[in-house]
Amino acid sequence: MRSSDVIIIGAGVIGLSLALELQRRGVSALVVERGEPGREASQAAGGMIADHDPHLPSELKRLASLSASLYPEFVHGLRDESGLTIDLREEGTIAFLEGSIAGGLEPGVRPLSPAQVSELEPALEATHDHAYFFPERCVDPRHLVAALVKTAHHRSLDLVTGSMVQEVTCEHGRATGVRTSRAVYHSATVVNCAGAWAPQIAPLAIPTRPVKGHMLSLVFPDHPAGTAAQSAAPLVRHVVRSRWCYLVPRSDGRIVVGSTVEPAGFDKTVNTYRVQRLHQAAANLVPQLGEARMNEAWTGLRPGSPDNLPVIGETSIPGYFACTGHYRDGILLAPATAKLVADCLVSGSLPELLSPFQPARFGI
Repeated sequence: MRSSDVIIIGAGVIGLSLALELQRRGVSALVVERGEPGREASQAAGGMIADHDPHLPSELKRLASLSASLYPEFVHGLRDESGLTIDLREEGTIAFLEGSIAGGLEPGVRPLSPAQVSELEPALEATHDHAYFFPERCVDPRHLVAALVKTAHHRSLDLVTGSMVQEVTCEHGRATGVRTSRAVYHSATVVNCAGAWAPQIAPLAIPTRPVKGHMLSLVFPDHPAGTAAQSAAPLVRHVVRSRWCYLVPRSDGRIVVGSTVEPAGFDKTVNTYRVQRLHQAAANLVPQLGEARMNEAWTGLRPGSPDNLPVIGETSIPGYFACTGHYRDGILLAPATAKLVADCLVSGSLPELLSPFQPARFGI
């Protein structure tokens, strides 16, 4: 029977980042994944590192700021270890908001006049909303997932795939490991990073739920994604956020458009009507996108929670930790979550920055 210092349930960007961070500290981790690593919410995400988003819950602001500051080093390390390209862009975000930002502006944030918007993004159509520049980055989540997986293999991380955890085993009231349909794995510390599937694992129903989102990517027929011609003269350089949709440019010429928010259970079917609505919303912002070809459409299941905040910390079962419920911010929060949860597991005390997210607020 295999045993490790820590068992991590789920090999999304959160679970893999935590496993690699623990390994850096000399803590052995076994990751057990129900499907293929990173193929759920992580790969489906838009990749905005939106730490300045005024709609970000106040409880998340400090964690988001820390995580955004860690991103360059996080990506640099993965590039070095994996040898893979990770598209991390630093052009910033143009955000159209229904109202002006109340209170003082955060460092680097500035309002934009219509003329300034046109200067930054000539292809953008004017809107009546207030425009701001946010000093944010964006990353291609598929590149990030691929680099995490390759780094895990390079380090010989213990990774079991195609094996759904059915329960966290307990003895004398504390965690002793996990049971799948195929095997039992032993550890005194278990971390549930299973995203929307977290509550399916007995004996505690960690309160996450799937929140479906439609996405699509656009390219121009004359310049397929990845060609030098499209990369040399991008139609949109900045991330663009509005109340109708967001646009995330990739360095290979694709423009990712998102996203819907739908309570649809675990249904990942792509709805053509919703995709067309997103394409039209993108064309309303950048008229030339109406002529773009849809390269791909997909859906993902974000792990929401009752208060739309992460669920992080030790549960009522000693040794059993939750680390899930990141909702729309899993990519943004991955580096800081991995660092702080690793701090917690190594030191035995929860960092103050994670205190608003403890499972005890849900009685578990």
